[in-house]
Amino acid sequence: MEHLINQRVKNIEISGIRKFFNLVSHMDDLISFTIGQPDFPTPEHVKMAGIEAIKEDFTSYTHNAGTIELRKAACDFVEKKYNLHYKPESEVIVTMGASEAIDIAFRTILSEGAEVILPGPIYPGYEPIIRMMGAIPVHVDTSENHFRFTLELIKPFITDKTRCIVLPYPSNPTGVSLSEEELREMAAFFREKDIFILADEIYSELTFDQPHKSIASFIKEKTIVINGLSKSHSMTGWRIGFLFAPENITRHILKVHQYNVSCANSIAQKAAYEALTTGMDDAITMKKEYLARREYVYQRLISMGLTVVKPDGAFYFFIKIPDFIPLNSFDFALLLVKKSKVAVVPGSAFSDYGEGYFRLSFACSMETLKLGLDRIEQFLKDEKKLTLT
Repeated sequence: MEHLINQRVKNIEISGIRKFFNLVSHMDDLISFTIGQPDFPTPEHVKMAGIEAIKEDFTSYTHNAGTIELRKAACDFVEKKYNLHYKPESEVIVTMGASEAIDIAFRTILSEGAEVILPGPIYPGYEPIIRMMGAIPVHVDTSENHFRFTLELIKPFITDKTRCIVLPYPSNPTGVSLSEEELREMAAFFREKDIFILADEIYSELTFDQPHKSIASFIKEKTIVINGLSKSHSMTGWRIGFLFAPENITRHILKVHQYNVSCANSIAQKAAYEALTTGMDDAITMKKEYLARREYVYQRLISMGLTVVKPDGAFYFFIKIPDFIPLNSFDFALLLVKKSKVAVVPGSAFSDYGEGYFRLSFACSMETLKLGLDRIEQFLKDEKKLTLT
């Protein structure tokens, strides 16, 4: 019966991140720098809120958009943190993770032949949804601009078919953010355009050198903001995300959400309320540790002679494969696993513009980072020797 499967579904592939992880995860003594998941436990008080929800039989459907208490807490959170102003009754939807928020946003705003402009390299979760909608992803190479997706780079790709610009910052896989000045310039330009902005800000609480700034603070009327608790509160498995947008947009997205999942998990919503209120600043402790790791990893990579842009946020380094290793990114990552038992993600998983690079997640302990980087350093020394013989 496979011949009856939707051709657009048949044409997409499993994420390159997961594909490589699944390929090598069975190996013994493997150090994995692949999956982008916090290595901290969910805060204890958040876990207890989930347990109490079960004890209190809070296990029924909620409002499609989420409980009003959680929506209020979400709006209060982004107002205090990022100066964003949304009505809890009509301008926020609680979703099953940020991934569902992205899905329902695209399914609402895209139609056949519409074009979506994205930076390259980019997280692989956008393109398959765009293609399943019959829309066209248009990638912009940012590698020569320190991975900054600026207005100057975007302008040449805008056509009368452009429906949406994706701004995923801080970025996965590069960790790069945009400055307030760059966002202001972009907002001024798009104010007169009939183009949506999808701002994926899931790493907004994990910025290192400057506070996170959302483009929605300058151009709310055209912006759909995606956020959630997976990264900020180490709640990946709880699957709670948020979609913020003006009411004239969310009222249509809510219909798609309703027929997709009905509502987010009721127990997880109770835990999420605790995270956004009592745990409003829970990410600070984690961020301090990430910052220390970033500095350590950056110095180690530079000392190895590797080319890398220092990330502004998130917990990734996107590293150029040295010229003396004449392999594509997948073969490089496979060789690294075989010879050194260290797993990284091939850059090709993040669009064609990621080829020639690999992503290293530093969401793991200092001890693990040291051991893994020692192995990478020895691997590079060994490979360089081979080129000289």
